[in-house]
Amino acid sequence: MTSILENLNKQQKDAVLTTDGPVLVIAGPGSGKTRVLTHRIVHIISTKKVDPENILAVTFTNKAASEMKNRVTELIGKKKNYDLYATSFPSDFPTICTFHSLCVKILREEAELIGYKKDFVIFDADDQKALVKKIMKVLEIDDEQFNTRAVLAEISNVKNELITPQKYEDTFDGFFQEIVSKIYYEYQKELKQTVSFDFDDLIMQTIVLFLNHPDVLEKYQNKFKYIMVDEYQDTNYAQYKIINLLSRKYNNIFVVGDDWQSIYKWRGADLRNILEFEKNYPGAKTILLEQNYRSTQEILDVSYGIISKNINRKEKKLFSNRRSNQPIVVYEAADEKGEAEFIISQIAKLNAQKGLKLKDIAILYRTNAQSRSIEETFLKYGVPYKIVGGIKFYMRKEIKDLIAYFRLIQNNNDILSFERIVNIPKRGIGKTTYEKITKESKRNNDSVIGTIFNYNKGDIAKKRMENLLSFAKMIQLSKEKSKEMNIVQLLDHILKAINYKNHIIDGTEEGDLRWENVRELFTAVEKYSKLKAEEAIKLFIEEVALASDLDSVDDKQDTVTLMTLHSAKGLEYDTVFIIGLEEGLLPHSMSIDSPIEIEEERRLCYVGITRAKNRVNLIFARVRRIFGSSQANYPSRFISDIPAHLVDMQNQGYSYLTDDNSKDEDIFYD
Repeated sequence: MTSILENLNKQQKDAVLTTDGPVLVIAGPGSGKTRVLTHRIVHIISTKKVDPENILAVTFTNKAASEMKNRVTELIGKKKNYDLYATSFPSDFPTICTFHSLCVKILREEAELIGYKKDFVIFDADDQKALVKKIMKVLEIDDEQFNTRAVLAEISNVKNELITPQKYEDTFDGFFQEIVSKIYYEYQKELKQTVSFDFDDLIMQTIVLFLNHPDVLEKYQNKFKYIMVDEYQDTNYAQYKIINLLSRKYNNIFVVGDDWQSIYKWRGADLRNILEFEKNYPGAKTILLEQNYRSTQEILDVSYGIISKNINRKEKKLFSNRRSNQPIVVYEAADEKGEAEFIISQIAKLNAQKGLKLKDIAILYRTNAQSRSIEETFLKYGVPYKIVGGIKFYMRKEIKDLIAYFRLIQNNNDILSFERIVNIPKRGIGKTTYEKITKESKRNNDSVIGTIFNYNKGDIAKKRMENLLSFAKMIQLSKEKSKEMNIVQLLDHILKAINYKNHIIDGTEEGDLRWENVRELFTAVEKYSKLKAEEAIKLFIEEVALASDLDSVDDKQDTVTLMTLHSAKGLEYDTVFIIGLEEGLLPHSMSIDSPIEIEEERRLCYVGITRAKNRVNLIFARVRRIFGSSQANYPSRFISDIPAHLVDMQNQGYSYLTDDNSKDEDIFYD
């Protein structure tokens, strides 16, 4: 017990030792919230003698969940022999996962109770977009007049509010919502037909399951007697609801979060969930974690100067034992080029004078478009960099093709995967043939693969029918082999069966690079190789569907990181540059007229500043060319929120780049 508590401060110990009843922990950035969560889990197991499988800890990213699992493993002295990738719940280890992963596990066991098969498919963003486009075409809705992304965003919003198509039809307001209502109804109908869930369905349908089957809800209430939620300020209504349902019987709910870091309103996060926790859970104990172990006191004072202007917040005062005795830099650049060159000059100084590695530096911005000028300047001076949120590995065409094969093998009625790969490699299967098969599949309520075997209408040319049958037999054989082979062997089998290497290598450098991506896919699936492919496919497809940009963030390469402020949450760097602190960018122009939105923009700025351990540079430009036009914006109001004694104001004059040793030469070398 001493080892669990000895490295905790007074407030952290209080949070760990308060095990029963509702508990709200307001944890400032860098205050050790992950340490509190993991130590509390171990304390409940070791001191209260609670069975590990009766503990649930939920967070938002696979990266965070994996870190928590590893820390708990180290604390309890358990070897890493538990299965991180099991579809079922662990029997001798706490369930530590994301909200969506939790719901996938529940639905894999219970989906049949709400009319779905257990081998359901999870749609990713591309699948959703393709399905909506198809529905809009059938309904003769112009996808230029009604943007597909806007339609999907509205559907996502209403699902997060647990609004069904039928309820939405009764409550929509306006012409756009009327159109969305028609699409939403058909969209859910198609998902059901193909035995599929989209991302938002995973939580919504689990709640439907619990509300319609109280016995199933009680089963999971008895399973999870102690529930902990990380980043509670980011929860939406559906996430609030599922945790509320699960915790009702034992009322042992422990949430950690920071209302000052709530920055996801645009995707449904409801700040009221954390601000009104004590109201929703009477008798709750509130604990403040105010000691920061990441940043200097100067950085905390700057961030407080900005966030203190918000009205809707819980008061706390962060403090640190670390001081730099130096103000932060606010730099006024002439334009975006001057902004980028200032950053280069500062990086060069830090590299030369402090020996600071590039991986310890982050450049943060409000919109992705702002990275262009930074990238151009970095390329000019040879500064290695990486962008978080670029084209994901799993979004590349060749990888999507092979994942579609996996999906169709798992679920023979995955129509979208069938459409994607039925003619990859080319089999002479055109749109008309595809539509005949899928139409017959729906009419007979049969899978597309089953329909091919049973198709006897004679209206498909003999050669095409032979190719279709050959394709269906390959899928069927692969499904059988998935019960014997592991996933690495099955992937190799698929590639050889469809001769994919010859399809992809076309004598160009791009073809060679695409084949390298295919080879990398073997590495990606290898961690599941101890399982039969039939089970491993489910896990791998879930991993791909539930992955986020942050899951791929690592510090193995010595490169400067470029990312949006939203992507930076949860990360930390020695030195942070925040660019574009101008009215219209930060705060964003879409937020200017809304006090509520301005508060969220202020929280976003606060999050960016508190990523830094030692140095923060806030930069604005007098003139900026962005979105195809030149703009002269006022400096951000957030700059004037900072007490003057904490700021070192600089402007573009002397540039480090004018030095003869650095001009137009590479500053950094591999």
